[in-house]
Amino acid sequence: MTPQLQQAIRLLQLSTLELQTEVQQALESNPLLELAEEEGEAETAAGGSEEYVHLDGKAESINGEDDMGALGLSGEISVPASEETSSAELARDIPEELPVDTSWEDVYDSGGLGSAGAETDNRLFEIQDSPAESLRDHLTWQMGLTSFSDTDLAIATAIIDSIDDDGYLTLGLDEIRQGFTKPELEPEEVEAVLHRIQNFDPPGVAARDLRECLLIQLQQLPLDTRRLAEARRLVDEHLPLLGNRDYAQLMRRLKLDEPGLQEVIDLIQTLNPRPGNSVATGQAEYIIPDVIVRKRNGAWRVELNEESVPRLRINRQYANLIRRADSSSDNTYLKGQLQEARWFLKSLQSRHETLLKVASCIVERQRGFLEHGEEAMKALVLHDVAETVGMHESTISRVTTKKYMWTPRGIFELKYFFSSHVTTAAGGACSSTAIRALIKKLVAAENRRKPLSDSKIASILCEQGINVARRTVAKYREALAIPPSNERKQLV
Repeated sequence: MTPQLQQAIRLLQLSTLELQTEVQQALESNPLLELAEEEGEAETAAGGSEEYVHLDGKAESINGEDDMGALGLSGEISVPASEETSSAELARDIPEELPVDTSWEDVYDSGGLGSAGAETDNRLFEIQDSPAESLRDHLTWQMGLTSFSDTDLAIATAIIDSIDDDGYLTLGLDEIRQGFTKPELEPEEVEAVLHRIQNFDPPGVAARDLRECLLIQLQQLPLDTRRLAEARRLVDEHLPLLGNRDYAQLMRRLKLDEPGLQEVIDLIQTLNPRPGNSVATGQAEYIIPDVIVRKRNGAWRVELNEESVPRLRINRQYANLIRRADSSSDNTYLKGQLQEARWFLKSLQSRHETLLKVASCIVERQRGFLEHGEEAMKALVLHDVAETVGMHESTISRVTTKKYMWTPRGIFELKYFFSSHVTTAAGGACSSTAIRALIKKLVAAENRRKPLSDSKIASILCEQGINVARRTVAKYREALAIPPSNERKQLV
């Protein structure tokens, strides 16, 4: 592959944030590239005092009568100038031989060069990569605010080091005590320090099991909390029955009627079984949509997000320094940088055009999803899009990886719109995404006293013409993080 093709492929598979970093590096390394002015740019272009290159791309509206062949895709390098020079003419005119009638010294202007480095980049998205506070850091900070003796401080440090990300103590007290060389250290000392740490934030931290975790949280509730005593007794003595949804046995053991037991369960459900998760442990992930989809005048329109990538242009002052038939090192260097700048702009343009074509094809195929939601999602694979836009499947895979589309229904990765299919009774195909949406809808509407089993859900789908096996329903249900029917059973 040529270097130009390698660069185009590399830019094609970058996410928006990665592309912004790549653009910034190109601006810093190539003096022939610079950012276009944001303020007064339209007026400058209309007045013809300056030529610039920017990347833009929009698709014509997609309505019911259009097909992909009729889509008016445009994503081109435009050059507003007094002479109305086209982008192709600019690409031809800039590189090798530019007529310069004056000498190098006459053209050189020290005050006007290096504008790319002097311009403030307000369009690049900068991430402040500050480390998030971990649970251990949070507990250590509280330990520093607590009055501990030297021995207790060492014990507290060992206990905090033994707490996992969910907030549970992973080592037994004997194991922690054996880690100390002090022979007179008693088990009661370790347990006393543990109880002090269990009063730290978040509530329930440093528990040895789920029962202790819930009891710690219940102990920190106000004494006048309704059904607090029954909740403590249930957690302390009958937690396995609650896990098995054995409500009849719980009502007999606690001597409660059904509404009373429901109040107790509601109180317990307000507790956090994984208290450590309430403390941030990871970095924030930012998503910038590459494509924006809106409905205007009854038709869906696909546009590139112009705010995601800064507008670039050729630095005219540096370009004008290139002299014809000059083989000096400075002149050769500028020619090489100018050619690289042209390649970079062309690669960016190719990336935007390809992304726009693929996104437009996806919107055309998944118009039902945009109109009606996940249940109307159609089966779609990479081959379908590749065949429509006339590209290889590997190219479609690169375009849809880490690229996001903003829609009225939310922001989705382009790969979200691809899914396998299940044959229907009528001989058609139903996407797996639509089946998952139907399963989610059936579970949401089920009788909580008698939840639907996987077999029952499969039979309901078969009645709707979707031939799906019970094990397939179970797989989709687990992918949706929906528990099995015996764990979904409730009193009301």
